[in-house]
Parts: sequence; structure tokens; C-alpha cells
Amino acid sequence: MRFEVFNLGLIDYKTAWDFQKETFLNVKNAKLDAGLILCRHYPVITLGRLTKRDNILIPEGELKNKGLSVYSIERGGDVTYHGPGQVTVYPVFNLQHFKKDIHWFLRKLEDAAINLLAGMGIQSQRSDGFSGVWVQNKKIASVGIAIKNWINIHGLSINVSRHDLHNFNFIRPCGMDIQMTCVEKILDRPVDISRIEKSVIDSIIGTFSIEEAAR
Repeated sequence: MRFEVFNLGLIDYKTAWDFQKETFLNVKNAKLDAGLILCRHYPVITLGRLTKRDNILIPEGELKNKGLSVYSIERGGDVTYHGPGQVTVYPVFNLQHFKKDIHWFLRKLEDAAINLLAGMGIQSQRSDGFSGVWVQNKKIASVGIAIKNWINIHGLSINVSRHDLHNFNFIRPCGMDIQMTCVEKILDRPVDISRIEKSVIDSIIGTFSIEEAAR
């Protein structure tokens, strides 16, 4: 299986979004079996297909004045925030190589986050009826995908750093009145994001039982 990992580092959302689309075409045209894109984003609000505008709590112009870009994108779900304090993972996977079941794929992404967090001593779980991963009643990881021709783009974001967690206050994350948390708040210490990135690659490979990976 020609599986490649692309670590884009800290990157603006539009550039990473374009790279996802390019990778999607490579998978669709059989130039690549699967790609796993990792990155961190400059502060950005993304609006999924189900976004209700009243879940954005301040005018979009004011968001931009605060340094947050805003993009309407093709993933499912409502509004969310991405920033440099997250590890964001975009698995451009052809589900025909795995299982042609969208709900199965969503649960596998959640499993990857749960397994990663467990390795750090953080007990997390799903919440019935809601996507993502939770620590008690606070959300630590979000999932949103878009699948065409059984090939996925978008994916999973895990909150790591506490420094930009406050930007979630400008929205109702995923359309809900919920609190967000992060790895640093739970562990009460600084965390090296680069180590989380390596661990999330290993967790994705293990959770999806991928045997070969070009790093």
C-alpha cells in the first residue's frame, strides 16, 4: 500500500485545503493509495455544511479583525475553530481499501484520538449522539469529514495547547453550548506538539491496521 505522510507544519488553512484536494486527486487517479496530512493552522474558523450562522457569536468581520480567517468548506457538521495549539489530521483515505462505511470511518478516527490520549494517561470517551472525543463533559477532539467517490478529506483535530483555546469562545463549537479542553489543561503541564504529531501518526496506522507507511 503506497501510504505517505505529509507533515505541513504551521500553515494557513487555504494552502492546506488545496493540498488536501491535490492529494485527493492523486488517490482518485491511483497515483497514491492513501495520504495522511498533518498540520497546525493559523487561527481560522471553518463552517461546515450544517453551520447555522447564529452559532458564530460575533460578526465575521470582527473575527477577521481579531486575526481569524473564515472559510465555508465541504465537510459535514457545524462551525469549529482551528489554531496553532491543535494537531490537525487529514486522512485522505479511499474507504474501498478499508470499509465502505462512513460511520465506521468516523468511529475509527475517534478511536485513534482515544488511543492517542490513553497513551498519555488521559481517559477519554465518545458521547452518545455526538461526534468527537470527550474528557468527562468537555470536548478535546473534533471530527468532520467529506467523502466523495469513497475518498475522504478533512478529518480530526486534537486540542493540545491551552494558549489559543479561548478562540472557541467566539463560536458555539459544533453548534453546541459546550466547553472545550486540551491536553495541557488536563495534564497541567506544557506539552511538545511535535511529539503528539508522531504519536498520532502511530495511532492512525495502528487503529486502521495499516502495515506499510512511507514517512
